[in-house]
Amino acid sequence: MGDVLGYLVTVAILLLIATAVVAGVVIAYARVPIEKKYENAGGGFGGAFDAIWMPSAHEAGMERDRQTKRTAPAPSPGDPPDTIDQGRITLDL
Repeated sequence: MGDVLGYLVTVAILLLIATAVVAGVVIAYARVPIEKKYENAGGGFGGAFDAIWMPSAHEAGMERDRQTKRTAPAPSPGDPPDTIDQGRITLDL
């Protein structure tokens, strides 16, 4: 009887530890910004399947990548570097 009780206590402790580890991973993952969670989505081996089976998702991912990597246009040499609007100076990038 003592062996069974010891076994049950060991199993209960291991389940408690496993639950705590899973909860910790979920909490840590929930705090990551959504931009970081999906920044590499659709690339690599899975991207080939998106291109074949879901072309609209593949095209949307490519457009998202283009817009993310787009740089701001450089100002012309004669343009002022800022705008004054009701006493507030705004930098135009």
